Amino acid sequence: MKIVKPTFYKTFNCIAGDCPDSCCQGWEVDADSDSLEYYKTLDNSLEIKKRIDSVLSKDEFDNTIFTLAPKKRCPFLNEENLCDMHIAIGGEHTPYTCRTFPRFIYDFGATREIGISFSCPVASDMMYNTESFDFETEVNSDLPTLNDIDAEKYFLLYKGRAEAYKIAKDKNKSIRERLNDLLDLGVLLQEKLFPYDEGGDDIAFFDVFKNPELINPEWKEKVENFSLKQVSDTQSNENILMYFLYKYLMQAVYDDDALSKIKMAVLGVLINTYFGEDSWTVHLWSKETEHSQYNMDRYKKLLKSADCLSVDELKNRI
Repeated sequence: MKIVKPTFYKTFNCIAGDCPDSCCQGWEVDADSDSLEYYKTLDNSLEIKKRIDSVLSKDEFDNTIFTLAPKKRCPFLNEENLCDMHIAIGGEHTPYTCRTFPRFIYDFGATREIGISFSCPVASDMMYNTESFDFETEVNSDLPTLNDIDAEKYFLLYKGRAEAYKIAKDKNKSIRERLNDLLDLGVLLQEKLFPYDEGGDDIAFFDVFKNPELINPEWKEKVENFSLKQVSDTQSNENILMYFLYKYLMQAVYDDDALSKIKMAVLGVLINTYFGEDSWTVHLWSKETEHSQYNMDRYKKLLKSADCLSVDELKNRI
């Protein structure tokens, strides 16, 4: 299998209890099926077994989750901001999300793409400030995963993303020009996939970012105190574009919506511009949106339906 990952990926290290915004606070964690099966094998006399059983519940999507403690803390997060489950039974037996975060892994047949998310403040700082968002490839002996991906659609998006990378990294143009070119590319890709009419939802632009499920009150303050500024020509804005294009554009192979993925990359730059221009701002948005199913589903819908997020309106804003 071919493995693709950013060149900085291997330098990421979790700082655990020293983290300024713990991933063990603010959001629910799903208990995956493999982990649940392991927990059933634990001796009932173990304190950690009793604690696990006492906090398992279902969310509104019928996922099995760990019920949060006061202040939205994971029930296993101790006073030192370390994980009692990890200490008791080993990190390999914590839920899949805990074992992998902030890493994401996407398989496309014989290709596996790996990265880290802005929702982790350490990863956010790393990606925001990297001198160049580049990739490296290796090949291992793992067998490709079975899939039903449409090959023609995959290669259309693969070539489209390569073109998007070129646009995003073209330093002969301003960031504003690159955003415009990316939106034009999104329109072309969408016409080849599944054309649809944008708009229909008359929501104010800054209301888009008022997430119904608030994870960190600091994000609400960011949105309320926005500053209308012109997009700046910074390496950080280029890195934001590359992150969103890498993480999301190929996902259109499943939902036929390449345009929304490119709009998301453009919005990533506008979020950085209007709400803070620092890695902490992008981290807060990511944690609020990328890791809340409710917020993310709303966001995906608005990328297609909101009049203020149409290609023409985004170009006017840029």
